[in-house]
Amino acid sequence: MPAYYPLMLDLRGRSAIVIGGDSVAASKAATLAASGAHVRVFSQTYSPEMIQLAEQRQVTLEHKSYTPGDLAGAFVVVAATNDQQLIEAIWNETRQRGQLVNIVDVPAYCNFIVPSILRRGQLTIAVSTEGASPGLSKRIRQELEAHFPPTYGTYIQLAAIVRKHLRSSGVSYQQRDDFFGDFFDSDVLAHIVSGDVEQALATTEDLLQRYDIALPASAIASRLQEDMTLCQ
Repeated sequence: MPAYYPLMLDLRGRSAIVIGGDSVAASKAATLAASGAHVRVFSQTYSPEMIQLAEQRQVTLEHKSYTPGDLAGAFVVVAATNDQQLIEAIWNETRQRGQLVNIVDVPAYCNFIVPSILRRGQLTIAVSTEGASPGLSKRIRQELEAHFPPTYGTYIQLAAIVRKHLRSSGVSYQQRDDFFGDFFDSDVLAHIVSGDVEQALATTEDLLQRYDIALPASAIASRLQEDMTLCQ
């Protein structure tokens, strides 16, 4: 039986605390910041990667070691340390406060674990061995990278634009599901991968016409450009 329940966590505007200043802690802090969390970091020394994050105003550095009470107000806590006394102190405080906590590579002191993640725009693929072998999770994710090239980001953006139009046009759930079956089986992705976005849009327009939906390729292109601008 699986021991973990997979989910996607909305951290936008939430307070996150990272304990540790090395490159591992920097990687965790960067991921939290990229998810919209307000990240504070506690350590007496910092790696170049962490200092760079601070210079980019992605994190706030506290030049001190963790002491009990520092975790007040945090929604999620991540610690990168091998100090057993420190691990237990962090674990005890987070349990008392009812906080989410992850001690890197110490699953016994975690109430959540982080999978190996592959992102392609709005597509997120998570690979987890439930803590059994993070190294293996990473290698499986690396293998998946070849199957899901970066152009999948554009592919998903295009699908999102079309889905929104189908819904606003009153197309039923079943018809939308049928459409995306056709969309998935079409050459749309292949055209995007080859760099022929124009043909991908033309193919999408043709697919929509099969469902009596009129949405010119030019209109799709305009919306796609707007979405890409907003994401920059």
